[in-house]
Amino acid sequence: MKAVVITTPGGPEVLKLLEVEEPKLTDNEVLIRVEATALNRADTLQRQGKYPPPKGDSEYPGLECSGTIEQVGKNVSRWKIGDQANKLMADMSGILVCVLISGGGYAEKVAVPAGQVLPIPSGVSLKDAASFPEVACTVWSTVFMTSKLSSGETFLIHGGSSGIGTFAIQMAKYLGVKVFVTAGSEEKLKACKELGADVCINYKTEDFVARVKEETGGKGVDVILDNIGGAYFQKNLESLGMDGRLFIIGFMGGVKAEANISFLLAKRLTVQGAGLRTRSLEKKAEIVSEVEKNVWPAIAQGKVKPVVYKSFPLSEAGEAHKLMEASTHIGKILLLA
Repeated sequence: MKAVVITTPGGPEVLKLLEVEEPKLTDNEVLIRVEATALNRADTLQRQGKYPPPKGDSEYPGLECSGTIEQVGKNVSRWKIGDQANKLMADMSGILVCVLISGGGYAEKVAVPAGQVLPIPSGVSLKDAASFPEVACTVWSTVFMTSKLSSGETFLIHGGSSGIGTFAIQMAKYLGVKVFVTAGSEEKLKACKELGADVCINYKTEDFVARVKEETGGKGVDVILDNIGGAYFQKNLESLGMDGRLFIIGFMGGVKAEANISFLLAKRLTVQGAGLRTRSLEKKAEIVSEVEKNVWPAIAQGKVKPVVYKSFPLSEAGEAHKLMEASTHIGKILLLA
């Protein structure tokens, strides 16, 4: 099979589509023929040598994909080729699925733990389904399972036009939350507004702390989902209301911060952080199960839709990485196998 190989740590040009060995299937895995995979910021860090895959996982980038089940391990019970229980998502060649993985999505085939496999959401194409697993599992496991964001609360999303952001806006609105976003251009803010965001803030021209305070009558928001890290830490503490929760999922603005931690005590704040890739198979299976139960119905109802900016063939993975690093896109970027 062919896969995108990081030939040496470096820029987008180090990504090469090469002939490689097919993955070996274990008893608890399913083998997927990949239709499409989606880019994530973590892929660009892995390409630079800054974010290696967990030990034992595929060395090729790609944290999610969609495709067709070609083979199942002997201990796998849910996913059986030709199983009539799955006929709604099956075609003549097998069962159509999308999956959460720790690596290997940039390839023609990938072996996936059975607990990380999801049916294609109703009304979504096989290609576009590749845009959902990583964002859905990240947002649901952080904002909803951990920070307990609930109907009637307020929610600030940094990077509202990103893949994570565009999904989080829609999911939060579906659940009755007032949504604030930051983004760096009027085009991106317009896209966020069209997805349902209530308050859209251009971080290049506005102080988001002041705007949040203005829009909440000085109270602040209940939950913040942050991918910036150090540069926003103090501002995030100032933007939260009483019993507010800050969840950090990235460090695009650095890993160090100087902050007035008295805000933590005065407002009873909670600061949380987590990655998804390094969680145990058991925890990932739990998250995937919760996503299917809570998120997939919203997609089936058309309340949460895939936001795909552009698609590239696997052979142009380097060009796709250039687009992601330029940060001009809105939503997800796909690679087609």
